[in-house]
Amino acid sequence: MAISQISRGTLAILFLLAAATAVFADGDDVVALTESTFEKEVGQDRGALVEFYAPWCGHCKKLAPEYERLGASFKKAKSVLIAKVDCDEHKSVCSKYGVSGYPTIQWFPKGSLEPKKYEGQRTAEALAEFVNTEGGTNVKLATVPSSVVVLTPETFDSVVLDESKDVLVEFYAPWCGHCKSLAPIYEKVASVFKLDEGVVIANLDADKYRDMAEKYGVTGFPTLKFFPKGNKAGEEYDGGRDLGDFVKFINEKCGTSRDTKGQLTSEAGRVASLDALAKEFLGAASDKQKEVLSKMEEEAAKLSGAAVRHGKVYVTIAKKILEKGSDYTKKETDRLHRMLEKSISASKADEFTIKKNVLSTFSS
Repeated sequence: MAISQISRGTLAILFLLAAATAVFADGDDVVALTESTFEKEVGQDRGALVEFYAPWCGHCKKLAPEYERLGASFKKAKSVLIAKVDCDEHKSVCSKYGVSGYPTIQWFPKGSLEPKKYEGQRTAEALAEFVNTEGGTNVKLATVPSSVVVLTPETFDSVVLDESKDVLVEFYAPWCGHCKSLAPIYEKVASVFKLDEGVVIANLDADKYRDMAEKYGVTGFPTLKFFPKGNKAGEEYDGGRDLGDFVKFINEKCGTSRDTKGQLTSEAGRVASLDALAKEFLGAASDKQKEVLSKMEEEAAKLSGAAVRHGKVYVTIAKKILEKGSDYTKKETDRLHRMLEKSISASKADEFTIKKNVLSTFSS
């Protein structure tokens, strides 16, 4: 009997943990609610501010960075929930609470499913004041650092014309609606590539600095120009303006290997010429592997930029295999998998992912 009670208790805990993981699955500080989780989270033992939105809605995109900042600020406030519902996916919830336009923001008091519509300004400051008043809290807004480099006429040349950097520049105007809609996406682009030293995502207030805008032929907003290492005259960016479009463009132009969450892909750190030598090394007899290692060192010495670091990884792994035997590859790969499952810094995750990717080329 005791065993079955423990089992039920354990299962309940596991269920709750799984549900919590699902709620925060998108990695935001705002809780994403669904038809099945809405009434489990809202109307319970805490007040809830809920944004009902549609992914395609321009006003929703404009609100997104403000609402994310609000979510980050109230994340540790146990008596308040900051949440959102995608009305394209969960139409029944939005219909139930009378949502007819986007975004609609409603406050649900503690223990109630009778909402009060928020009619104030759609800024993080105004929303925080409202939540503090309704929820009886005294939370201060978190400062969210931006990964976008803000340019001025004094800094433009030193950043954009730096021959060691690939630079994407948005020329915008503060009053421009399309610029406001692009802002949260552009911020995410900058966040995706923030660890790539050779990539800069920047912007310039072209309304304030009109001479700079005219110099680069800017006639509308937003205008995006790409300044690669080899062409500082600038190239017009005419691709799509979704996060995936920007990430694909930067990866292709800059040789980076990121996904839309900023994580390295399975191709990160790989060098084609060294991949071939790794296979040759793996297939060589033990007395010939040192010769292949020498060729690998020569090839790695020819590399430049970020690839220099990657070349060193190939050489180090080959030396470790010579020292510790062929089992080293599997053991080290397993260790890296375990490390990547832990809570580690983004830079460490990059380092381990690159090494894991290179190790895969030494596997038969």
